[in-house]
Amino acid sequence: MRLENKLAIVTAAASGMGRAGVERFVREGARVAAIDISAEALDALVAAFGADRVTPVVADLATEDGARDSIDQAAAALGGCDILWAHAGMPGPASVEDLDMPAYHKAIALNVTSAALGAGRAAPHMRARGGGSIIFTASISGLVGSMMSPIYSAAKWGVVGLAKSLALALAPDNIRVNVVCPGLADTPMKLGFTGRSGDPAEAAANEAKLVAAVPLGRLVKPGEVADAALWLASDEASFVTGVALPIDGGFTAR
Repeated sequence: MRLENKLAIVTAAASGMGRAGVERFVREGARVAAIDISAEALDALVAAFGADRVTPVVADLATEDGARDSIDQAAAALGGCDILWAHAGMPGPASVEDLDMPAYHKAIALNVTSAALGAGRAAPHMRARGGGSIIFTASISGLVGSMMSPIYSAAKWGVVGLAKSLALALAPDNIRVNVVCPGLADTPMKLGFTGRSGDPAEAAANEAKLVAAVPLGRLVKPGEVADAALWLASDEASFVTGVALPIDGGFTAR
């Protein structure tokens, strides 16, 4: 098993890619602290994978206290931390014209600030165990611009820059820092990008337009992103740090 006896923390863990990550981490031998805002969804996660393998932590990661305290609570419950997958994020406003400032600040807080605070809290626990792996979720919008989601794109570029900088800063402690950069994924958050107007026809047209730009011709599956995170978390990626890995069917190869 690739993560045998490892202690892992996953944020936004109760659905989509995060849930797929919990499943894979548990399957490969890790004990996982799963952080999410939904207590009900976390209860379902524990029921699916077992209370002996998954510890639920309810937190609002868009708040400073939630982002900090949840990592400390998770590490305390596990007895340390070897792996952090900081996966939390949200689309944010679609335009900078008449910018909705509360929505803007929440998007930055959840996408960027929670990642920085989570890494800052997890690093000492990893250092105490001789090293570890931090994985952030960014997006292809953190590698190329997004005309549909400029705030999200700005935030995810920030996440990529954060990861590359921390990869350098934490290398002496044997802590690797990498980023997964999915394309549009078939998850509950998909409509936050394609269907902001609430019009199903517009959402379908936007999705079709995005899929048409993908050389492999489909959306990303949550499990495909989780598989990449699993590899980055494992010793198979022991010499990989500072990488922003596109999982995009070739979108960014153009």
